[in-house]
Amino acid sequence: MRPKHIQELLGQEDALGSILRQALQEDHLPSLILWGPPGCGKTSFASCVAAATKRTFRSLSAAKAGVAELRDELSRAAGTSKLRQLGTILFVDEFHRWSKAQQDALLLDCEKGTITLIAATTENPSFSINNAILSRCRLVVFGKLSSDAVVRVIDRAMRDDAILSQSTITDDARKLLATAADGDARVALNSLELASRLTKAGSPIDSESAQAAIQKRALYDRNGDFHYDLISALHKSMRGGCADASLYYACRMLTAGEEPRYLTRRLIRFASEDVGLADPSALNQAVAADQAVHAIGMPEAGVVIAQCVVYLALAPKSCAVYRAYEAAKASCEKDPHAPVPLHIRNAPTKMMKTLGYGDGYLYNPSAGYARGCPQGYLPPELGDRKFFSKTDCEAG
Repeated sequence: MRPKHIQELLGQEDALGSILRQALQEDHLPSLILWGPPGCGKTSFASCVAAATKRTFRSLSAAKAGVAELRDELSRAAGTSKLRQLGTILFVDEFHRWSKAQQDALLLDCEKGTITLIAATTENPSFSINNAILSRCRLVVFGKLSSDAVVRVIDRAMRDDAILSQSTITDDARKLLATAADGDARVALNSLELASRLTKAGSPIDSESAQAAIQKRALYDRNGDFHYDLISALHKSMRGGCADASLYYACRMLTAGEEPRYLTRRLIRFASEDVGLADPSALNQAVAADQAVHAIGMPEAGVVIAQCVVYLALAPKSCAVYRAYEAAKASCEKDPHAPVPLHIRNAPTKMMKTLGYGDGYLYNPSAGYARGCPQGYLPPELGDRKFFSKTDCEAG
């Protein structure tokens, strides 16, 4: 049911554009990065390229193929280039699954023109693809299919598929399948096929069959951009003190199948980084929530996570400790060998005491100081450097 011509590719008219269509017609397609959500037409576009080009077309799945398979394809492409004086178009699905080293193996052949690369990915190319590869490819962004586009995909399947064309489908069922697919044509077609099997011979595919075929599905990838969008939204909602939005994003992640202890680890970090000394009990709440998830599991621990999320959202905020930590870490990285002052060094032997270790150290209680004691503690090179600011802590 995949389209064979670029004109049949539905829902990506803006992404492809006239220039790319012309390049395909003239068989002068450049190397491309196809970036978009699942089921939006990236692999279908590759099928259209395979049907249109006079060049050799080869395909790999980065989820299954390793370095050995890639080298075989590059070797085959080099041989084809010598024999036929034509390059090879290499389509790599799920390109982000390859390591940076595997991606680098393509550079020389891309540079020489031995292959034209078409790489498909659901991940943000800025993070998942080498800059050297990105600079040699044109980025084509595929959007999520609209419900109307998914309906047209369903209609085409009902018309062109040998089995489905023997059935009919009601408008309600068509719309239900398109809505449930949430822009993923592959999900829509899989659900359509199942609905067809659940329908009695001679009867139309109706909303009841469609509903039975639709599996509960949340568009959520634990390693994808959407995952990080949700955790970012949760973090910023708690930081902004909005308990309602914080609860919503936490529940959305859990409902979609997020690992609960990933969430509680983030809450622990938030309790120190964003709440900090403005409410030291926040850390206790977050650690207790993590322990509760470990002890009783889900779904019972869901309300425990909710309690912690609301607590953190409503707690006063201060990043004074986080700022101090980052400043102190930067200082240590700049000068990791600054000597510890002699008077606060450990002096377990007579020789060390003779060398001045521990000499002049003031023990607070004995010296009559309940809190701070007026003696230097930092290495001399740092002087009276200040990392932590009580003003920042109080200001939040």
